[in-house]
Amino acid sequence: MNRVLAVIMGGGQGTRLFPLTKDRSKPAVPLVGKYRLVDIPISNCINSGIRRIYLLTQFNSTSLHRHVQQSYQFDLFSSGFVEILAAQQTFSNSTGWYQGTADAVRQNMVHFRNHQCDYIVILSGDQLYRMDFKEMLAEHIARGSDITIATLPVKRHGASALGILQTDDEQKIVRFEEKPKDPALLDDLKMTDAVKARFELTGSDDYYLASMGIYIFSTQVLETVLANDKADFGKHIIPDSINKFKMGAFIFNGYWEDIGTIKSFFEANLDATVPVPAFNYFDLERPIYTHPRYLPATKMNGANVKDTIVADGCIITEAFLERSIVGIRSMIGRGSSLKEVIMMGADMYDSDSDRQRQRDQGKPPMGVGNHCEIRRSIIDKNARIGDYVRISPDGKPEEMDGPNFYIREGIVCIPKNAIIPNGTVI
Repeated sequence: MNRVLAVIMGGGQGTRLFPLTKDRSKPAVPLVGKYRLVDIPISNCINSGIRRIYLLTQFNSTSLHRHVQQSYQFDLFSSGFVEILAAQQTFSNSTGWYQGTADAVRQNMVHFRNHQCDYIVILSGDQLYRMDFKEMLAEHIARGSDITIATLPVKRHGASALGILQTDDEQKIVRFEEKPKDPALLDDLKMTDAVKARFELTGSDDYYLASMGIYIFSTQVLETVLANDKADFGKHIIPDSINKFKMGAFIFNGYWEDIGTIKSFFEANLDATVPVPAFNYFDLERPIYTHPRYLPATKMNGANVKDTIVADGCIITEAFLERSIVGIRSMIGRGSSLKEVIMMGADMYDSDSDRQRQRDQGKPPMGVGNHCEIRRSIIDKNARIGDYVRISPDGKPEEMDGPNFYIREGIVCIPKNAIIPNGTVI
């Protein structure tokens, strides 16, 4: 693994995750109370023995840079690092912006060449999964592949949103279609019964082999495929490489979720509250790393809590919480009720002088006030919600923009730093 370099794509604008991406990049979006999305690929690398990691950033990247710099500092006696490469202007590229995933890697090859590496792993910064890249690399080497793509079986309703590929009996990739929409094309790409049997897939449903957006390239091959002006791996580089290089499929049978929309983000978070979640955050052998904050333990003053995750540094007073996520430094007042709520917490505590100043200005303190009722909502960081506030998507359109709130896919989103006055009904 000392001959492997990891490159994490963290420059996406994340428009489908708006308003969570209004002031931050998608990989910087908080996850399950205390993590960020970018912690997932970085932790997978560290747990796989990959210690040389580059993160490519471009859009709204300030909070992402701060989090990575505060979280990932290897000791001086190892060659490990997590280094940020932001989009920049050069003499050969006056615009500086990445035009796609492949273009982002191409612009930074000059930095990758400074390291002795035989293999480069390309990863996404906004997926939830746990994978040992040593296993994928072992297959890549054993088959003598030039390119290996991590894949997983999906049903027909999800196939049109992903890159779909076909393989021969030895898992060599023979065809690739990016986000196929045509029903006839989907019929042609579905797995045969023999392939379904190999994956132990039962039933009459159609299955497809989908790309996870995780690639291993032999370094020289990556140099070759990027010797052009093509912008994207999924749309251009991978389809064009099938007849030119030996491409293998690594089959992944674990949990994987592309956190691309408000609904997928909401459901992936709330899944962590069930007794046996699909993704295990309590795996001590392969932990998820993040910024150590040294916060006090959470304090509950008579709270009623059911199927809820509460992060560090919270104070909850006589509140009712059900199937919710309560993020770091959250304050929840007396008599408030939260059900199916993701509360991301706060970046700081209000001091006594802060609280007095907020009261003088007629603004509520940080967190959720007294006697509030909040349902099926996401409350972004540093939000201030007053007393007797009601928030619910019931009876409202699936998509809606309002003063200090948004509704996306039937989920109410209270944006970062929002102020919701006493008695507000949303």
